[in-house]
Amino acid sequence: MQLYTVGLLVIKDKKLLLAFSNNKNCFYLPGGKIDRGETPKQALCREISEELNVQIREDELQYYAHITAPAYGETAGMIMEQDCFFVSTPVAPHPSSEIGVLKYFTSSTYQVEVKQAPGAVMILEQLRKDGYID
Repeated sequence: MQLYTVGLLVIKDKKLLLAFSNNKNCFYLPGGKIDRGETPKQALCREISEELNVQIREDELQYYAHITAPAYGETAGMIMEQDCFFVSTPVAPHPSSEIGVLKYFTSSTYQVEVKQAPGAVMILEQLRKDGYID
């Protein structure tokens, strides 16, 4: 079974912003599930407003990559299909009630987290290989 999602890539000082989900007790890429009838960009704008209290527009989103990974915190065998986007304008995120904290990570600093979302591991590694993060 597949779960279609979107994720926002916010990079600062060669580190990627991840959000700590109070529900799943893990840091993951800000974003979430695409609702029926939504485009990926529409879903991402909605999710970022809900999670980070930031208003972004679809025309500010630039596609970066698609990742396929086991869906963290979902039923066994669920596969996450995630489109990842950069935002072209600076954002000042503030976590909502469902987000415990926001933190910037390199690929290596995320590896020491007790719980790791497979999708976050994958996108961190791709961003590192492409020179966006350390």
